Formats: sequence, C-alpha cells, structure tokens
Amino acid sequence: MAASASTPERILQRIDWQVIRRLDGQLQGDYRSLFYGYGIDFADLREYQAEDDIRYIDWNVTARMNTPYIRQYVEDREITAWFLLDLSPSMDFGGAAVQKRTKLIDFVTTMARILTRHGNRVGAVFYGSRVERTIPARGGRSHVLRLVNDLLNQPHLERAPFTKLSTLLEGGLNAIKKRSLIFVVSDFISEPGWERALKMINQRHELIAVRLWHTSEMELPDIGPVIMEDSETGEQLYVDTHDPRLRAHFRQAAQRREASLKEAFTRASVDAFSLETDEDLVRAIIRFARLRQRRRR
Repeated sequence: MAASASTPERILQRIDWQVIRRLDGQLQGDYRSLFYGYGIDFADLREYQAEDDIRYIDWNVTARMNTPYIRQYVEDREITAWFLLDLSPSMDFGGAAVQKRTKLIDFVTTMARILTRHGNRVGAVFYGSRVERTIPARGGRSHVLRLVNDLLNQPHLERAPFTKLSTLLEGGLNAIKKRSLIFVVSDFISEPGWERALKMINQRHELIAVRLWHTSEMELPDIGPVIMEDSETGEQLYVDTHDPRLRAHFRQAAQRREASLKEAFTRASVDAFSLETDEDLVRAIIRFARLRQRRRR
C-alpha cells in the first residue's frame, strides 16, 4: 500500500524536491547568509591594523589601553541548531491545508534538512500548554525523520491555558548549554513577559525568531454573521462581519499588535522572520536571507 502523503518520509521527499532544490539553485548552496552569526568563537585580542574591520574593535579594551584593539575569532564549522516550537492551540488556526502548524512543520523540516546534510546537529523543544518534550540534538537524515514524526504525533490541544511563551523560552535557556543557532517558531500570541527571555537567548546564542501568521488574523473577511471562537480558551462570540466598523476595529487591533511585536523584536535586537501560511516557503527564505545580507554589511 502506498505511504500517506503526511508520513515523515513523504514530507521529507516533498521538501527535498520542492524546496531544497530550489533553494540550492538560488543560494548556490551557500547558506551563510542565513546563519552568518553562528560558529564564530573569540580567540584573542591584538592591536588594530589599517586593513582591519572596525566592527571587531573591542571598545572597552581600547579605552583601557588608549590604543585600538580588535577581537580575533576562529570559525567553528559545526553548528548545533535548536528549534523552540510553539504548538499551542492558536497554531492550529487556518484552513486544513494552510494551518500555522502545517507551515511550522515544513519550515522545521527544511531548516533541519539543510543543516544536517552539511554535518550539523539539530534538536527541538516542544511547547503545548507546557514544555512537552525535548529532543536531543543529533545529525543525519534519520534524525530529521524522527523530528518530523514527533511533530506529526504531537497532540492538537483543543483547549489550553493561554499560551505562556516565556515557559518555552526559559525551557530552551535551561536545556541548551552550548552556544547554538536557535529558531523560535511561534505566532507570538501569548501572555506578556516573554520579551526578557527572548533577549537572554539572543545574548547567549544566535537567535532567529520565526513569526507565523494567517491572513485572517490581520483582516476580518466580509462573510456575514459568524460565531468566532478563541482557539486558546474556547470562548465564543457572535459577530456580524458585514459591519464595516467591526472590520475596521479588528484591523486596528491587529495593526497595534504588529507594532508591539516589532518593538519587542527591536528591543531584543532579534532578527524576526515573518512567515505567512500562504507564502511560498522558498521565496520567504530567500527574502529573509537577503534581509540578513543587507544587515550584515
């Protein structure tokens, strides 16, 4: 009997053919634009020379010695990457084909495959209503399949206490001791207070925040009277989406939430990768790679 399209093997095959091959063609196999900050360890200090990059000047030492000093680094070619994954009820929002959780699985599979095929290791921390599971960092194709399988088998919670993203982030801080590349994948619909833990992660590791969203969370469609349900609490509310004032209020609330998120990422100096459920994954990753290249210059 043919394997289901949602088995780990089929998902990985689809990602290899539809995503990885296209990324290889457009990035020429060079993924350093995505991971540029990782794998660089401090080695020594020496006096500044005319051809040196001023970004590596150590200003504290320069002030003490009264002459410019720069930091020297050595490259650690092996990357250990971790995925801190929000699998709370709000991540199941969307149509059957474009749920945020579906996009999360595709994104994680893509990044895990890119990393492990170059000899690196990946691990994961799952959050539902609490930290549900920690998958140790390992390498190889079989480990990617194990990760995808565990994601597919992670229960969909119909109800849960409102998401506390800080619990996931603090769980990652406690579990990950060695400097790593960390992806936080979430819709960032959460109780407040997670910004401090995000900033701490960014100080210890290379951090990429992947914010997943669905178009209906930004713009209320005009579809008439409907019953809306909070995916986290189950609270229901009858609304008439024909009402232009209601749609305008919804849009304004979404814009305020967007502005607040951008401010939080900026305060934490975090690269935030916005990924919409309907967006082509290859185009989204290329867009993000180019953004990081511009910031690096």
